[in-house]
Amino acid sequence: MGNLIKVLGKDLENCPHFFLDFENAQPTEAETAVWNQVSAVLEEAHGILAELQSYNGAGQEIREAIQNPGDLQLQEKAWNAVCPLVAKLKRFYEFSLRLENALRSLLEALTSPPYAPMQHLEREQALAKQFAEILHFTLSFDELKMTNPAIQNDFSYYRRTLSRNRLNNQQLEGENEVNNEMANRMSLFYAEATPMLKTLSNATTKFVSENKTLPIEDTTDCLSTMACVCRVMLETPEYRCRFTNTDTMLFCMRVMVGVIILYDHVHPVGAFAKTSKIDMKGCIKVLKEQPSNSVEGLLNALRYTTRHLNDDSTSKQIRALLQ
Repeated sequence: MGNLIKVLGKDLENCPHFFLDFENAQPTEAETAVWNQVSAVLEEAHGILAELQSYNGAGQEIREAIQNPGDLQLQEKAWNAVCPLVAKLKRFYEFSLRLENALRSLLEALTSPPYAPMQHLEREQALAKQFAEILHFTLSFDELKMTNPAIQNDFSYYRRTLSRNRLNNQQLEGENEVNNEMANRMSLFYAEATPMLKTLSNATTKFVSENKTLPIEDTTDCLSTMACVCRVMLETPEYRCRFTNTDTMLFCMRVMVGVIILYDHVHPVGAFAKTSKIDMKGCIKVLKEQPSNSVEGLLNALRYTTRHLNDDSTSKQIRALLQ
């Protein structure tokens, strides 16, 4: 099981520690069908992030149109600027649905009998790597979205203009790009601070609720094991030195935070309770040892998108670490 090596002497009770080669894992014959399906989705992820990173919005055109409501030329200019941007936002939203389906396929593969989640991660490292890549994309997307207010401003202007046109029985070119039903769904999506993470959290919760015969522990153990994998790789110099890509550190941090949040949403008592299989103190300390500019978004994700941080069962020490 070459790339998955148990780290001896560091085990917490009920929390196995592994080194997983996120850089080089390749699919076995048994993994190929699911791997190909998920790979087709992940191939689009880089382009989606690049588009989001270069998203500048139509702020100036919108301001000019609002300040000069009687100037039809400025109204048309703003509308023509917003429509292609809304088409991009629609593509992002539709990609989240494909990502949701890919996550479901991976959860099914990594939790299915007769193997325990830990055995799945050992046997199916390429699928574990894809699961990690989905989480990495998700947190990268949400960090970009949270720092770009133009997204919601553009979409709000588009919806207001549509409503005004309907009241006046007018129709503008580009209205059919996003119909009312799609606009409502997109509005709910972009209203979330971290829309991709919310999509994955909902998908994981739904997966657990729909698979009544599958013990919830099979899903949560898969997530807690991944969190342990990432934490150990980050805190152990002899494992960090195996990384050949400088971005792998950030990759591991994002994956660790992503699985913690999913665990916290799916597990009945969450990630912060004493009974949690995730060493939250260790995970937070590992993040805080990194440069603040690279981890502040991840710490904010733990602060604001988890479900159980403010429960009475969360220790004061953990709350203090996240203040």
